[in-house]
Amino acid sequence: MAKTRMPMSREARAAYREIERGVDRLARSIREIRIGLRRAERRIEKDARVRVRALRKDARTQLALLQARQREASSRLGRLAAAAGDSWREVSDAADAALVDARKVAAAVLARFQQALRG
Repeated sequence: MAKTRMPMSREARAAYREIERGVDRLARSIREIRIGLRRAERRIEKDARVRVRALRKDARTQLALLQARQREASSRLGRLAAAAGDSWREVSDAADAALVDARKVAAAVLARFQQALRG
């Protein structure tokens, strides 16, 4: 059975249209928010990719520096061992100094990358 519509007063029709417009504005706002969220997500993802590339490049540079220091410490140890003869205390002290320096650099690099992950 079809429902018969009750005639609405002019005030009721005006109120109904006002509510309809409010619902339409709300739907448009929801649509705009969704579009804005998608844009923000894409921008954040793009920025993250750029940041990851920069961090990788920096990590490669820092690792190369640490590897160079490692090679330098190894060769220095070899030269000192050959030159020192029986004076192993001098060799040990020189190696300890080189290793302490390399550890400080490694700790600084690690701290920078941990900070980048937090930031």
